[in-house]
Amino acid sequence: MVERKKNEENDHFGELMRPFNQFFNEKPVKGFLQQIDELFHKPFFLASSFNVDVTETEKEYLIKAELPGIKREQIDIDILNHYVTISVQSSESLTEEDENHDVVRKQHSMQRSSRTIPLPQPINEKTVKASYDDGLLQIIVPKQKGKKIYLE
Repeated sequence: MVERKKNEENDHFGELMRPFNQFFNEKPVKGFLQQIDELFHKPFFLASSFNVDVTETEKEYLIKAELPGIKREQIDIDILNHYVTISVQSSESLTEEDENHDVVRKQHSMQRSSRTIPLPQPINEKTVKASYDDGLLQIIVPKQKGKKIYLE
């Protein structure tokens, strides 16, 4: 008798849940949920920033940025006063077609991420060197020698 009552309760629960299951498995809700899933499966980046490490030696500052999966053409480096700004722009296009090769969905996204690194002195942009290899950006900023003033 107890088993029969449990089965009846499960049947009622299943009947209650059926409309919810249908709702979440039909368009447009299903498509919306798929887009949310895709958002969380995007690579690294498109969080608002990326890892940057700055090291100081006697003669220079070495700035390293980890940019996995990014192409050289997607990177911009700007220098203004005593700031170095690294910007990365990525774009992605996605087209879904049905079995008749008709476009069902087309999506294009662009994202930009940047980091600004302040240095303690103005930068001579003519002396800065940068290289990019295998997802690692390195920028070398030579230190400038100023004139030392002695008090009388």
